Amino acid sequence: MARKPRIHYPGALYHVILRGNAHQDIFFDDEDRYRFYLLLQESMERYGHRIHAFCLMTNHVHMALQSGEVRLSRLMQNLSFRYTRWINWRHKRSGHLFQGRFKAVLVDADTYLLELVRYIHLNPIRAGLASNPGEYPWSSHKAYCGMEIMPWLTTEWVLSQFSEKKRQAINAYRNFLMDGMKEGHRAEFHRGNGEDSRVFGNDKFIEKVLGQAEQKLKRTLTLENLIDHVCRRYQINKSALKERGKDRLMSEVRGVIAWLLLETGCGTLTELSKKTMRDISSLSSAARRLQRRAKSDRSLSSTVEELLETIG
Repeated sequence: MARKPRIHYPGALYHVILRGNAHQDIFFDDEDRYRFYLLLQESMERYGHRIHAFCLMTNHVHMALQSGEVRLSRLMQNLSFRYTRWINWRHKRSGHLFQGRFKAVLVDADTYLLELVRYIHLNPIRAGLASNPGEYPWSSHKAYCGMEIMPWLTTEWVLSQFSEKKRQAINAYRNFLMDGMKEGHRAEFHRGNGEDSRVFGNDKFIEKVLGQAEQKLKRTLTLENLIDHVCRRYQINKSALKERGKDRLMSEVRGVIAWLLLETGCGTLTELSKKTMRDISSLSSAARRLQRRAKSDRSLSSTVEELLETIG
């Protein structure tokens, strides 16, 4: 089955993880890291998101990122594309740099903001790259301590949780970090803490955001919208869906529409049958074939996931 669309609303806090393809390195020297900083700053200014914490490891990145009006996926696609282009140009390489879809867990900020920031800043300690956060140069920890200036980083929200006075807030933040030095891997920050891996928070928070997401999807998505989205993605005229013949591209388009229709519940196969002039059993079979194929076809899997992001 396709992954569920990400949950979006302005002000949502996410734990974002961007990994290298096949665990390969994404940073090869300091110049690469500074370029990533620059691209982050430009992305924040362009899309109106906020970064509250980050840590650049050798083959992946952790961020505590708060969304604006624009969907997180749009920012991350732009960031990963521009950084991949930089790496491929500078290091004379080609191909994918990142591991498919970035990971993002929506976190209950009221309860877990501080713990998420601490978890990100202690990542180098857990990996054995430093004995304390101050030794590691490629995170936002030093900026929190007033030792480094990063105009694109937002520290006020976190520090204000400790004290209204900056010096006292910094000292309390440091103590809070030290209290967690022995903390190990926390799976819930990577795959949620309930049946839905997109969300981490208490039961009330999870019920609220999932309910809002479901209602929004039902309210905004129709079968006609779905068909329009898929046809635009494949760059075809939707009138071609009714054409006879066994054109492979058109078969895939109809199969993807049927797949997403079954995923979202925005219509019925009977309705789709009338719009494509194909019988229900053929549409159902096409959807199942594509689901099986997507397990080994990365391009198809990415296409379906991108469409889910768009319609969700």
